[in-house]
Amino acid sequence: MLSEIDTRPFPAIPPAFNLAGHVLARAGQLDKPALVLLAPEGDETLSYADLLDLTQRTAGALLSRGLLPGDRVLLRLGNSLAFPILYLGAIWAGLVPVPTSSALTRDEITRLAALVRPTLVAAEPGIALPDHPAPVMIPELAAWARLPPADLHFGDPEREAYIVFTSGSSGSPMAVSHAHRAILARASMHRHWEGLTGDDRLLHAGALNWTYTLGTGLLDPWTLGATALIPAAGTSVTALPDLLARAGATIIAAVPGVYRQILRADLPPLPCLRHGLSAGEALPVALRRQWRERTGTDLHEALGMSEVSTYLSGCPARPAPEGASGYPQPGRHIAILDDAGRPVPRGTPGELVVSTADPGLMRHYLGHPPPTGPWFRTGDVATMAEDGAVTHLGRRDDLLNAGGFRVSPFEIESAFQGLPLTACAATQVEPAPGTTILALFYEAPCEIALSTLRECAEKSLARWKQPRHYQRLDALPRTATGKLIRKGLAARYRRPE
Repeated sequence: MLSEIDTRPFPAIPPAFNLAGHVLARAGQLDKPALVLLAPEGDETLSYADLLDLTQRTAGALLSRGLLPGDRVLLRLGNSLAFPILYLGAIWAGLVPVPTSSALTRDEITRLAALVRPTLVAAEPGIALPDHPAPVMIPELAAWARLPPADLHFGDPEREAYIVFTSGSSGSPMAVSHAHRAILARASMHRHWEGLTGDDRLLHAGALNWTYTLGTGLLDPWTLGATALIPAAGTSVTALPDLLARAGATIIAAVPGVYRQILRADLPPLPCLRHGLSAGEALPVALRRQWRERTGTDLHEALGMSEVSTYLSGCPARPAPEGASGYPQPGRHIAILDDAGRPVPRGTPGELVVSTADPGLMRHYLGHPPPTGPWFRTGDVATMAEDGAVTHLGRRDDLLNAGGFRVSPFEIESAFQGLPLTACAATQVEPAPGTTILALFYEAPCEIALSTLRECAEKSLARWKQPRHYQRLDALPRTATGKLIRKGLAARYRRPE
């Protein structure tokens, strides 16, 4: 049996469509909170009626500045109410929002602005602005609430809806142009990853500019009529357990590192919590087990990317086997191919690919042509089991050469998850010209005894997979969204004295 899933046709896409209109289609009939910004000094709550009204009037405010459909609006905003309102308001008006991390420096955001060429920059005070001629608008939601609402802009579902940037973990960030149709691909993940219903209260622990937060934390709950819970800017990870309990969260979404830190805190009873969602990086088997033991709930992982969102996942109805990322979401067309572009037998490593006809696939990278051919190559290496479960082995350029064999860094890292460390990452380093060895870099409050590290490796890993060098770092190199920059580890290598 070959590693290829689903050949049914994709659902029909309406000839005229608007992403924001789709997300807010039921907002006018709901009398409940749409968004709660959780803060120690007091929560901010936005009802569905207010979300719809403010979106329409913010669209009007943007158009009143002379913007035309297709113009781009660079968002320089924090975790505030202004972020989702401006994001949806721009799309409602047929404009193109470009969310960016508030942590980017002036030089970094200047480079990105030169790539997207915004017509307007929406910015909150204290956030670095680009060196760019576009005028700057400060959000004034109270004033905009008195303006006339704008009509919903319908048009070709293939037209540009929003732009996001890749994490840049393998080089410079790429600008990804997405179409309005992209929201339709998320329907499968509501059931086959998130287990999300209109009665849920979903807390997402990420920054609003991140595609993981935007999709799973905001757009998906609003599409189904659920309540989105977002920690206010500056909220510490250590505060999340109490926020989960106080807000009555039924689902939490975060990256594995956040779950690891939550488990180190004193967890209050969480009677409302049904399960957690994990994405952004590989979920270690040991971490999933620890979460189950402490909370009595499961963690469901999803694999995706900025270019196509998630397409593989476990879910409450079909949890992923231990070590696997999950199953292809029904309706998503994927395969695992060899270097010649042929599907490999199940159980054989190959490159994950997604159909170029998938409605969730990007239009293109800015400055590059659209993807062509039947498959979009993700650069991820994986294997597919006989039952269709997919195990992610890492990026093609992240696989390590150990003793002449290719090995996934995740396999090495999983051996150390039971130790008192915050995170770890395996890579290759060069202690002498022409000589490479496996190394493990880790974050921890203090040095872990070398004998302890070696014992963990010997217990779980064949000798040729065991690191020859261990090094503690104050912090692993990461992007603004928290993704590991594996290529940055070698530069941190310190030869033993």
